[in-house]
Amino acid sequence: MPSRLNYPNFSAAALLAVTTFAQAEDTFSFNTGSFVYHLLGNHGQYTEKFDNEFYSIEKRLPDHPDYSLLVGTMRNSYGDRCLSLGVRKDWAEKDNIIFKGIYGYTGEFFFDEFSKCGDEGIYHSFKNITGIGFAPYIYHAVQYNFTQHFGVESGIIFPSVFVVSLNWRF
Repeated sequence: MPSRLNYPNFSAAALLAVTTFAQAEDTFSFNTGSFVYHLLGNHGQYTEKFDNEFYSIEKRLPDHPDYSLLVGTMRNSYGDRCLSLGVRKDWAEKDNIIFKGIYGYTGEFFFDEFSKCGDEGIYHSFKNITGIGFAPYIYHAVQYNFTQHFGVESGIIFPSVFVVSLNWRF
């Protein structure tokens, strides 16, 4: 069984990030409550539905408001805890709907909690080539904002992972 995330370490890092960068209203987002389902090759062997335990914090870039930086954590398809780092780009926005993309790294990191991320699947294939277990993530989604501070998004992690997530802005 994979080790559980050391929440005090993650919480301390998240708090540091928020207090370091908080400057203007609605410059941060917290993403949680992700539902994940593998659309292809799924025979019940993957960590999915709400078991992926995805959490991330996004910081909007003040000079480029259609870009955000993302840091988070999740369990990959094999149940191993991974670090997620990425860049979000809002491609189009109309009324309360945003079409966005997130392009990132999900993989191992120097904390023990993330050390097994490259043990299986595509993460392991990249580890054999680069020495670091990771997977490049390409995610496109449509987000509907119910209020200024809350939205729901749904999209696909390339090539075939369906995602629904909650987005809280502050």
